[in-house]
Amino acid sequence: MTTSAAGQPLIPQPPATVAALRQAISQIAPAALPAFTRELDQAADQSRQGSDLAPLQRFIAQWAVYVHIQRRPDTAADLRRWEDSAKSGDATQARQAATEIGRILDEAHAAIGLRPGEH
Repeated sequence: MTTSAAGQPLIPQPPATVAALRQAISQIAPAALPAFTRELDQAADQSRQGSDLAPLQRFIAQWAVYVHIQRRPDTAADLRRWEDSAKSGDATQARQAATEIGRILDEAHAAIGLRPGEH
């Protein structure tokens, strides 16, 4: 993975297209490429079966949010810590983790021009 100066993104946020997101993931999170490809295939199949672009639009939004977070190592590390904390079994800690995970996701959605929870 490419390193960055403290707090700086590894790469610019790519356009929300399949090709640009795939390229970004190959640079900053290559281990996620198999999941990207599998989910793209599923979204494409669902779109074809239903003659509806919504599955592809959700796929692109989900992966644009993922890239937005992963291109900032500090944010990605915070998200992983909160996800691990949510699994701890302690209800208070899990609620705090859920709040922080929601904040990180809301910020990512806003940064790429989506309303929180929209995709």
